[in-house]
Amino acid sequence: MADYQGRNVVIIGLGLTGLSCVDFFLAQGVTPRVMDTRIAPPGIDKLPETVECHTGDLNLSWLLNSDLIVASPGMALAHPALMEAADAGIEIIGDIELFCREAQAPIVAITGSNGKSTVTTLVGEMARAAGWSVGVGGNIGLPALSLLKTPAQLYVLELSSFQLETTWSLQAAAATILNVTEDHMDRYPLGMQQYRAAKLRIYEQADVCIVNADDALTMPVRGADKRCVSFGIDVGDYHLNRQQGSTWLRVKGEKVLNSDEMKLVGQHNYTNALAALALADAVNLPRASSLKALTTFTGLPHRFQLVHEQRGVRWINDSKATNVGSTEAALQGLQVKGTLWLLLGGDGKSADFSALVPYLAADNIRVYAFGRDGAQLAALRPDISVRCDTLQQAVTAIASQVQSGDMVLLSPACASLDQFRNFEQRGDAFAQLARELG
Repeated sequence: MADYQGRNVVIIGLGLTGLSCVDFFLAQGVTPRVMDTRIAPPGIDKLPETVECHTGDLNLSWLLNSDLIVASPGMALAHPALMEAADAGIEIIGDIELFCREAQAPIVAITGSNGKSTVTTLVGEMARAAGWSVGVGGNIGLPALSLLKTPAQLYVLELSSFQLETTWSLQAAAATILNVTEDHMDRYPLGMQQYRAAKLRIYEQADVCIVNADDALTMPVRGADKRCVSFGIDVGDYHLNRQQGSTWLRVKGEKVLNSDEMKLVGQHNYTNALAALALADAVNLPRASSLKALTTFTGLPHRFQLVHEQRGVRWINDSKATNVGSTEAALQGLQVKGTLWLLLGGDGKSADFSALVPYLAADNIRVYAFGRDGAQLAALRPDISVRCDTLQQAVTAIASQVQSGDMVLLSPACASLDQFRNFEQRGDAFAQLARELG
């Protein structure tokens, strides 16, 4: 537990995380100052009157007169004002660092370019299934500092590379980098290695490192060491095994769960399940309750989520697939016994859709393309494609044809803004149609 009495604290960035930092310091008897580059930041109406607030830009004199700056993850450390403060010897940290200094229970820490919200939520569900009191948050759901208000036996944190940049005291009981793919290059001008270096901070003081055997960039910088446990599709301590049309989750060669018993579907979700199981095992959660959680978890909203199952037909909402890469991840290794009815469409943001062509080669796939770029998507493989104006038209047409063993998958590869407010509204509309028509 750190003592902040007498410290001159400045918090950069409001919103839920900024407010959690304000509450944290006020509870310690310290009144911080707050600044935000936005003129009307969210949460400003919830600030106590005793807290001074500067908006519209960064107040350099406040920064240089402070002795502790708590920076929002969205604020790059390369900002000239923060660089000047750092050069003046002022400590700059984030809310995760504050949390790690206070936490009295083991921490499972999860980062990666894709899948981290699913894995974080799954580990939380595994802990609950075991009857443990667990706090789940960070880059998902509740800000980390808010988790300190309720006693917990375990904390499960989703961490972004931005959050890890300002964290030094994390000593995770188990930590993972699920994967590293190109992202946030505007924040990392030196490229992928700079981005990866931020993520690698998660391993620095971890007891167990869960690494992806299929992605060398997830290994510690000096390569695998005795702390490392691996997961992967075909290789790794935790891996998948296909037998007689079924996919099994295996641990060190032992079959532990048939994926047919899981509500989650798709190879990428099976590897997410392996990573979650490895993390749960590493902190001694009972294996039986972890496996039970894997059979009941339906997925996060709009992320390859099973929203309806009727007469042997599964309806999957992957509306969050707003770009080609996300749809590729959904289709990779996907095994459907009957016909895969794939819904593509929306605003493609001038993307090149050609990367999807190899995934449309199977005999058992039918494409229904809708929205602004529907014609372009239908043209990827015209012989199996039907062009529709709207999502509703497409789902209505599909619903009259589906048979047992089929899957209807909304994984649009496009943004939703041509016909919907956001991807959530699109996913909700699909789920509603599935329940009405399926």
